[in-house]
Amino acid sequence: MRIQFDQSVDAQMESRGPGLDQRHAGGHLRLVAVDGGGGGGDGDPDGEGEFYMYFTDKRHETGGHLREDTESDQFQEWRMRQRLKTVAAALVVCLNLGVDPPDVIKTTPCAKLECWVDPTATTATAKAMEQIGKNLQTQYESLSIRTRYKQQLDPSVDETKKFCCQLRRNATDERVLFHYNGHGVPKPTASGEIWVFNRNFTQYIPISLYDLQSWLASPTILVYDCAEAGTILDNFDRFVDKHETENAEARLKDPAAQLMNYTDCIQLGACAAKESLPTNPELPADLFSCCLTTPIDISLRFFVLQNPLPHDVTIEMAQRLPGRLQDRRSPIGELNWIFTAITDTIAWNCLPQALFKKLFRQDLMVAALFRNFLLARRIMRVYQCHPQSSPDLPPTHQHPLWQSWDLAVETVLSQLPALLEAHEGRSPYEYQHSPFFTEQLTAFEVYLSHGAPSRKPPDQLPIVLQVLMSQIHRLRALILLSKFLDLGPWAVNLALSIGIFTYVLRLLQSAAAELKPVMVFIWARILAVDQSCQADLLKDSGYKYFVQILDPQLPIPIANVSEHRSMCAFIITIFCKGFHQGQVVCMDPVVMNACLAHLDDPENPRLRQWACLCISQLWLDYPDAKWMGIKEEAPRKLARLAFDHVPEVRAAMLFALNTFLGIPDITDQVARIEETLATTVLPMSGDSSPMVRKELLVFFSTFVKRYENNFAVAAYEQLVDELQGVLMVAATAAAAAAAAKTHQAPKQRGANGVSGAHVDPSALPPRERAGRTRTTFSVSHDTVFAAVWKRVLILSVDPHADVACGATAVVDYVHHALLRSPLGTAARAVMDQNLRGVERPPPLKPVATEPHARQQAALPLRKRSEVPSDGDSFFSMRRTASIANSIKNLAFRGPGDQSLPRSGSTAVLAATSRVSASPAPPPRARMPAEWSKPPDQDDQVPAATPYRPAKVPLPPRFKPRDAAAPLDLPLPSNFLAFSTEYFREPQMKPSEADEPGSDDYNERLWRRTRNDQIISLTQPQKDEAACGRWNMSTGFFNNGSQPMKMCIHQFEDHLAVADDRDTVCIWNWRKQTRLHRFSNANPPGSKISEMRFINEDDQAYLLTGSSDGVIKVYRNYEDGSRATLVTAWRALTDLINSNVNAGLVFEWQQGQGKALVAGDVKVIRVWNAATELCMATIPARSGSCITSLTSDQVAGNVFVAGFGDGAIRAYDQRLPPREAMIRVWRDHKQWITGVHMQRGGVRELITGSRNGEVKLWDIRMDEPLRTVQATTETLRTLSVHEHAPVFAAGTAHHTVKVFNVDGTKLSTFQPHAGFLQQNRTAPISSTCFHPHNMMLACSSLNNNHINIFGCDIRAKPSNGA
Repeated sequence: MRIQFDQSVDAQMESRGPGLDQRHAGGHLRLVAVDGGGGGGDGDPDGEGEFYMYFTDKRHETGGHLREDTESDQFQEWRMRQRLKTVAAALVVCLNLGVDPPDVIKTTPCAKLECWVDPTATTATAKAMEQIGKNLQTQYESLSIRTRYKQQLDPSVDETKKFCCQLRRNATDERVLFHYNGHGVPKPTASGEIWVFNRNFTQYIPISLYDLQSWLASPTILVYDCAEAGTILDNFDRFVDKHETENAEARLKDPAAQLMNYTDCIQLGACAAKESLPTNPELPADLFSCCLTTPIDISLRFFVLQNPLPHDVTIEMAQRLPGRLQDRRSPIGELNWIFTAITDTIAWNCLPQALFKKLFRQDLMVAALFRNFLLARRIMRVYQCHPQSSPDLPPTHQHPLWQSWDLAVETVLSQLPALLEAHEGRSPYEYQHSPFFTEQLTAFEVYLSHGAPSRKPPDQLPIVLQVLMSQIHRLRALILLSKFLDLGPWAVNLALSIGIFTYVLRLLQSAAAELKPVMVFIWARILAVDQSCQADLLKDSGYKYFVQILDPQLPIPIANVSEHRSMCAFIITIFCKGFHQGQVVCMDPVVMNACLAHLDDPENPRLRQWACLCISQLWLDYPDAKWMGIKEEAPRKLARLAFDHVPEVRAAMLFALNTFLGIPDITDQVARIEETLATTVLPMSGDSSPMVRKELLVFFSTFVKRYENNFAVAAYEQLVDELQGVLMVAATAAAAAAAAKTHQAPKQRGANGVSGAHVDPSALPPRERAGRTRTTFSVSHDTVFAAVWKRVLILSVDPHADVACGATAVVDYVHHALLRSPLGTAARAVMDQNLRGVERPPPLKPVATEPHARQQAALPLRKRSEVPSDGDSFFSMRRTASIANSIKNLAFRGPGDQSLPRSGSTAVLAATSRVSASPAPPPRARMPAEWSKPPDQDDQVPAATPYRPAKVPLPPRFKPRDAAAPLDLPLPSNFLAFSTEYFREPQMKPSEADEPGSDDYNERLWRRTRNDQIISLTQPQKDEAACGRWNMSTGFFNNGSQPMKMCIHQFEDHLAVADDRDTVCIWNWRKQTRLHRFSNANPPGSKISEMRFINEDDQAYLLTGSSDGVIKVYRNYEDGSRATLVTAWRALTDLINSNVNAGLVFEWQQGQGKALVAGDVKVIRVWNAATELCMATIPARSGSCITSLTSDQVAGNVFVAGFGDGAIRAYDQRLPPREAMIRVWRDHKQWITGVHMQRGGVRELITGSRNGEVKLWDIRMDEPLRTVQATTETLRTLSVHEHAPVFAAGTAHHTVKVFNVDGTKLSTFQPHAGFLQQNRTAPISSTCFHPHNMMLACSSLNNNHINIFGCDIRAKPSNGA
């Protein structure tokens, strides 16, 4: 990641629509991601405004593991699994017009309208009653046209019972509606009984709630429009409990009895108990029914009554508002649309989510009634009536959106006179639409601009849902919705719960080109959270919407089309994931060919990644799709991505190839293809990305499982080879000892780097002689199975714990399979012999590529014994006929008659060959041998301390393998889920660290300011440091172990110290306190040979290199509770075993993001931190080891290497590798102790050799500019200040000398030692300058103390200093 500071305007996020590139320009800080090429800037990283960050991607922060979702981010079920419909309704109207009930006293005048009919306007009561019933049904039909309605006008008890029973019988398990108008009968009784009539209308007959429940059962919705309706609700549950008690008793008697359910009942009552209905003559008598069925009409009337307008708008005029409810462009239709949006929003904001789903999303009729019920509660409260409901609702009458409703009504009524005139044809007038939806979208946009504080749900979300139905506002609403969904899974869950899915599913049928980008983005976000939408996409062929965009043959008028095609590939991936029907419909060659075409997309790596993953799900467990892939050469085209510049693409390719394995019939063609794939991906075991190596291991595990018998044979023969190696080493050592006794000079260097005499095979015992020729009869030799098995063994000792843990599981599985096979007895014997056999001589140097170094880690260790005698049965390496037959039978058959093992290519042989013999003699071998020895080779060191004395930092979220868990292959992969998380994370807004004002941003800005201050304070000291004394002691502390390597942070007060084993201590050098101590987890025999801080301009990481060829990167290295391993890889895989060694040396280029790695090898490898690949392997052009590396940190193209034979070579990375060496200097005659190219000044090159010579170079010239004889003793260390023209030389006699580049000696001093440790002859083990401060840290051998000296810039050195 590149961080750029500038003085531009305040930060603004530019977005060109969902899914487009987002460029975040900050007021003072800007983060720019490093591209796949990993290029760095050419500016000076010391301060011109730009610097780069590496190993900060998500794969490094999480270790490739899934994030732990918070509770709000977890998927929440939004579908109504039990969706109901109100299929039938009973409209029971008990008015008995002309006769008032005895307990009702009416005022004069009083409310008369029933269903907007005045029954007193005519004497024909029967016709009036019929019209009232008809109007009531019409009003209900406006809510739900598909419900079957039946009017019961002034019914008797028998008629009511008969009709209710028939209603339930016809509805079966669906919901029924029971509407009761009791304005013409007495009030409900205290026990909740309602009244109807007898046949002759001479008596009022009560109906018990118990009976009514028995007739209607449930699910039911009951509406009571009568006085004291609350009494019914208060008693209803009591009778429900009685029914449930009777049901429980009936189940005890007969468990199979068919019983009715009575619990799912919803009730709406016009008023509370002891309350009467309003009698205002300007209101209808059935005000509650009017609110429930004609909310717009009653709202207009109520507004006119409560808010008299300045112009003449009467109630009668309000009732004539033109338009239709279904026409949203008409005045009354728009009001109805606004009313629906407002009441939906009020309910969503006030009700619990579960209750909202039940009342407003389960049943259209119930949702409409409850939306209108909210209006009834608001209106009737004004007239001292409090409508009741069961379930009870929280108060909603004072919600602020009611004011918006009043404004919308007023806006319409203010235009009413002109509308009526235009409607009558008297004058033209164009209706001015309400700005309600535009204003609400603006409010939603303001909410999004504030970043959804505290994840508070937006009030306007249900309104956005309603706006989607409008073609005018649809695009803007979709864009805002996409921005909301981009906030994370919690936002997606909210949108789905509100009912957004139905609308976005329906929009897939739209051909509008302007909707395609936003629709793709929205669907990607939905599927990233809820993958259960596959059947919905299959229905009506909605998936084709995305297939068309994915097809590169079809031109799509979309900006940044590759980004949207990557989303389409993701959508199709999820559509096919575990959904066979989706795979079948995507068998169309268009999908496969489109994905294969996108594998070569040069612009968007995410498109390449998801093209691979889409192919993986197309053919996962689907042989027909695999054969289609074979026809289209998909495996070969996928394999071309083995060295893609983006690690996620390489991992996706391996994931796709892994899912390809497994065609049921292993024909010769199938086996050949699968073995070719395994051969192709073998080199990827050297990938520096742990995520890629983990996916490679998953591929290997599938391959091992598929050819289990072949790998059992390969494992057996590998064990036999190891035993041969043990015996050969013993024989070679014995021959060398015999030659030494007869004073014969050694003539040949052994294969393990041990000098010894040539061993004649004929002189060996029969057992060893047989071992030398056994590979001639090897069954697995030269096969891909042996090559893969050796790679798995190498991965089992991988420096990254996740990879090593998985590889160990594969090794254990194969070993257990081997022990269960016919070779089990022989294999056990070989294992025992390997574990308790000949003691190997201790290696002079560990060889990283030898797989057998730790292969037995999975087996129980046993005590080693003496060399077995020649009489031992199987250990003599003689192959009996029975064992030979077992191997052939096991290798040439397998589960389902596996095909014969085939020979691998020569590339496989080269990839799997062992380390070759010792290097050729160096060209300068005529010089004395000690000149080419490391200065520390003859050190007398104390007894070795144990390895791993401190805690080992592990990768993030690492879970150790459960040893008790059963072994099973293949290994699981979470890469698809890990990749899916990208679409669950915000992409349209800056990260927290990029957001001006955030804590992370302010911390980063503070660090930048502090860094600038340190640079500005220390730069003036450079010239004075070139003539000041450097012997001012400023620090002294005990490290606790032998300091061997040190490095100091540029800006933090951090000093990293590595000892002679694998322990790293982090010190605060200013306070002289230890911050953390941890182990680098080196294998025995190796040590930490280099350390560097990287990303020092922001939050630094610690980079360590070990003599076994491994590089590791640590985050939070100074905090014991948070320190983690970011990444680790084997940078050198072919270290040469020798007596003279430099281990591993590297140079880190922060500006380029490259690590130059060399050591006991004949090449220099250039590793790119952005791509996590080896960019180049540059031949060193020397037979000697490389002892030191340095480079130009500004441009980063030229670097210099020092060699063990005294040569110095310069290389240019811009040239082809074989032509990269541009200059060689041979002025030094001995081991190069150090080379360093300064960052500041004129970037002089300073080199020092073992004999004490220090030379200053201009790399353009053939001769050195200056030679300084720093010491006549052995030069142990050479350190150069990054900016000041000074260097320090550590000698073999406990002395540190500081010189300036003119050769003037500034100071000579000896580091202090601890009490009773005043050893004045111990050589200096380490020196290190602070990159900016005038400060030098040093330590000596056999002393655990670290000394810090500063420069007294006020004092001038004397000539005798």
